[in-house]
Amino acid sequence: MPKNENNPVALITGSAHRIGACIARHLHQQDYRVIIHYHSSAETAQKLVDELNQRRAGSAAALKANLSEPEEITRLAEMAVKCFGQLDLLVNNASRFFPTPMGDVTVAQWENLVNTNLRAPFFLAQSLQHELAANRGCIINITDVYGHRPLEHHPVYSMTKAGLIMLTKSLSKEMGPEVRVNGVSPGAIIWPDSDLSDKRKSEILDRTSLERIGGPDDIAETVAFLAKADYVTGQVIAVDGGRLVDI
Repeated sequence: MPKNENNPVALITGSAHRIGACIARHLHQQDYRVIIHYHSSAETAQKLVDELNQRRAGSAAALKANLSEPEEITRLAEMAVKCFGQLDLLVNNASRFFPTPMGDVTVAQWENLVNTNLRAPFFLAQSLQHELAANRGCIINITDVYGHRPLEHHPVYSMTKAGLIMLTKSLSKEMGPEVRVNGVSPGAIIWPDSDLSDKRKSEILDRTSLERIGGPDDIAETVAFLAKADYVTGQVIAVDGGRLVDI
C-alpha cells in the first residue's frame, strides 16, 4: 500500500457508518489517510474504504476490533500504527446507546456501555500515547450533550459521556505538551436508531436555540478544525444548536 508519507494518518473508531463515516470522509478530503475501525459492520466498512481508495489510491484501510475486549484494544492500536507506519490523530467516536432505567440495570448493560464509551477511549489513548507524542498528534473524543446534562432513563449512558468529558480534560494535562486532547459534544444531529416519537423530537428541537436538527457534517467540520487548532487543548466544543443553553 502506498505510504503517501506527507499525509497524516487518522484512526476513527466506529466509522463504518453514521457520524463516524462522515468524519472519515471529511478528514480524507483534508488529505488524511484514514483507518476505518469497525466491530461487526465489515461490509459497510469495506465499501467506505473502497470509495475512499478510488478517490486516492492507498489512502484508506479498515481494521476490526471489539472495543469491549482489552486485548483487542491493544491489538487495534498496534495494527493502526503498522497500517501506514504512523498515526497522527485518534478520533474516539465509537459509542453504545440504550436506556437503563433505574431498578432494571444489569451488570451486563453497565459493562456494555462503560467498556465501549469510556474504558476503550482511555486505553486506546494510553496505547497510542508514544506514537502520538512522537508525531505531535492529537486526540478528539466525541462526547454528548447528555454528558453535561443527564438524559432521563439513560443514567449509565449519561455517566459514560460525562466521564469522557473529564477524560478529555484529564488527558490534555497528562499527555501535554506533545499531544493535544479535545472533544466534540453533539446535540440533535442524527436521531437514534431506537424509536423516537415525533412529539419527543419536536420537544427536543423546541428546546434548541436554532430550532432545527444538525447534520453529521457539523460534527466532522468541528473535528477537522480541532485537528489543526494547534493552540487548543482540553476543550469540549458543543455542536448542539444551542441545546445546552436551554436543555
